[in-house]
Amino acid sequence: MSTSDKRGPLPETRRARLLEELRRDGVLRISDLTETLGAAAVTIRRDIAQLAAEGLVRRVHGGVTLPGAVAADDEPATTSLGMLVPSLDYYYPAVARGAEEAARELEMRIVLRGSSYETEDDRPQLLRLVDQGVDALIVAPRMDVPTAARTIDWLAATGLPVVLLERTAATGPFHVALESVVTDHALGAAMAVRHLVDLGHRRVGVVLATPSPTRPHVHRGWLEAVTDLGLDVSATVDEQVPDAKSPDCTAALDTVLDRCLATGTTALLVHADAEAIALVQRCEERRIAVPGQLSVVAYDDEVAGLFSPALTAVRPPRRSIGRAAVRLVADRLADPDRPAHRMVISPSLRLRASTAPPLPA
Repeated sequence: MSTSDKRGPLPETRRARLLEELRRDGVLRISDLTETLGAAAVTIRRDIAQLAAEGLVRRVHGGVTLPGAVAADDEPATTSLGMLVPSLDYYYPAVARGAEEAARELEMRIVLRGSSYETEDDRPQLLRLVDQGVDALIVAPRMDVPTAARTIDWLAATGLPVVLLERTAATGPFHVALESVVTDHALGAAMAVRHLVDLGHRRVGVVLATPSPTRPHVHRGWLEAVTDLGLDVSATVDEQVPDAKSPDCTAALDTVLDRCLATGTTALLVHADAEAIALVQRCEERRIAVPGQLSVVAYDDEVAGLFSPALTAVRPPRRSIGRAAVRLVADRLADPDRPAHRMVISPSLRLRASTAPPLPA
């Protein structure tokens, strides 16, 4: 048996057969084509998208027909975008809302699913989305688990347009990049540092939540900024703390504050909001004035502005991330052969009551 027999028809042959069947029957369901052509539904949908882009077919509800033909049950085909995010209660709801807005404008539909920061393998959830017949995938997969590389390879092999959210990855022997939309978290951290230095702070530390996938980017931005500004990195606070819900968090925050007092650190960048709020509350308990003795900038700005004092915060462009991902998918569906796009969007800094010039020595 030849290699082509083992793998099924070549794409050109398969698409030619699809057109031949279509000219004979007028309209075809994807479920019929998978059996007729001996190919997976993912492959058939990819072929239809390619032929539709060339103007040779027209997608209809549940299948495909020829341009200009009137099919029974001829409903306009709605492009479905499967979206998998690791949380439906923090950070990603705003991303999903942005995606929904863009999808409505483009007459597409979002099929949203939530995973978890604790999951060991995203592929079962992704496979269910593909089995539901989505036309593309927008995904924020876990990248710190042993299954991450296999998940990225699997995504690339589906034949569907794929856009990563707040993640970047490459696949194959030539490390071909997947399309992605990310926040420039390092820039956001640097903006916070420069704001604090402009206020007069010379000891600007950083506190990062241990489980956060954003942690390395924020730390890199902080380190580059304090170094560029000529500050002594070793003379200030550079700490990690457990999640704010952890019973060990209070002790870790006390260690941070003790270190601030010992080093003369007068300002901190804290990721994320929950940890920043917990730190300020601990300052109140220890009678450390914020912002008088310690200025604090939170990173994420989910709830930082609701606290008292309202926290100065770096705000990632969550809604714009979702909108950009949908538009990348739409462009890929319209032009399957275009180069991969990797989009980086800048965050913003919201100035509030938790930052002020340091007290005179």
